[in-house]
Amino acid sequence: MELWPAIDIRGGRCVRLRQGDYEQETVFGDDPAQMARHWVAQGARRLHLVDLDGARSGRMTNSAAVEAILQAVDVPCQLGGGVRSQQVIEHWLSLGVARLVVGTQALKDPPWFQQMARQFPGRLVLGLDARDGRVATGGWLETSEVDALELARRYESLPLAALVYTDIARDGMMQGPNFQGVQRMVQGVRLPVVASGGVSSAEDIRRLAQLGAAGCIVGRALYEGAVRLPEALAAAGEPPPAGG
Repeated sequence: MELWPAIDIRGGRCVRLRQGDYEQETVFGDDPAQMARHWVAQGARRLHLVDLDGARSGRMTNSAAVEAILQAVDVPCQLGGGVRSQQVIEHWLSLGVARLVVGTQALKDPPWFQQMARQFPGRLVLGLDARDGRVATGGWLETSEVDALELARRYESLPLAALVYTDIARDGMMQGPNFQGVQRMVQGVRLPVVASGGVSSAEDIRRLAQLGAAGCIVGRALYEGAVRLPEALAAAGEPPPAGG
């Protein structure tokens, strides 16, 4: 299973939110690029980046910080937050982002998302952020009536790189993932499922791998030292870095 250390950016700084609440923010560093170098030095083979301001506004708000990360490390970076137009997709891909996570616009404009997925095969990821099984959008500020699995099935035939499934109630809470929700998604769609939200231990990571998740995003647990990255990589089944 692929492990994705998360770097969430707000106001140019590296932060984490609790349950997607912008009023419950913890700042973990003023230099996201330095944080990226730190995780890569610890053995990270890839990074999950989130433009939290962009997720809420729909605009590329933290471009400078993301560009600095792309210049600082030589590992694939996946980016989400505010990816809602072809122009934004082309902008980030031209700068070297490996994959882009699309959430809000996939729900609000299905024909557009289908067109983009076919135009950029293997470069887009469907981002499903769910609260009580229902899809949330707009930086998690709005909850729809759409069932997350139902939405995933609409798009599973597209040439997508993966599906990131986040349980908002668990995100940043250090209470463990929603294993039942992840299992439902893994068994319900053909897309590779990347689990996100609530990972707080190496055992959580091992269990997600056993459920068949293709990947796992880890944020607060790494920043607060609940699990060390080498330990997390081992739990995911990733071999240690050369010379490590």
